[in-house]
Amino acid sequence: MSKKKGLMKLPYEYDDLTPHISKQVLEWHHDVHHQGYVNGWNSAEERLEEQRDQDDYSSTGSILKDFTHNHSGTVLHNLFWKNMSPNGGGRPEGALMDKIEEDFGSYENWKKEFKAAASAAGGWALLVYIPAEDELHNVVVDKHDNHAVWGAHPVLAVDVWEHSYYHDYGPERGEFVDNFFEVVDWEHPQEKFEDLSQRFE
Repeated sequence: MSKKKGLMKLPYEYDDLTPHISKQVLEWHHDVHHQGYVNGWNSAEERLEEQRDQDDYSSTGSILKDFTHNHSGTVLHNLFWKNMSPNGGGRPEGALMDKIEEDFGSYENWKKEFKAAASAAGGWALLVYIPAEDELHNVVVDKHDNHAVWGAHPVLAVDVWEHSYYHDYGPERGEFVDNFFEVVDWEHPQEKFEDLSQRFE
């Protein structure tokens, strides 16, 4: 039997990211949207267990689609919250910065490509590390799981679903992404990348 999943607590207060992300958006985004994905994950797990108990697999396909959608949404939101802080901004340092410069030519190249990915995404723009190739890549992910790359580990995530920015910025998604960079807490992506690169040496 699977354990019931809970909603991750934000690592800061709801008004700590203002004026870049408003208190109202954080409350809605975390307490309503993110909670919905956690609930959907738990529901999918429960329905999978029920079908096994009842030996009825007629709904397996739709249940598994709900599982991957809601599981991925939960994982990416957990990363998104950890990627930000009231003391964010600036640029990455250390091994992550070195790898960005190696794989993209410069930090400026990476940032332009990442922002372009965010403008094209129907869900998320991610910076991922692919251990098999020892490479960083930007990835456009629609919804939470479409176009995800097998074997890739997200290091940095920005949510560009409309619920993440429309209340604050209206249709100006690019302005939201610019403000996201004002609150990026590079310490978390740096630690995540260093852990991944050492684990898969």
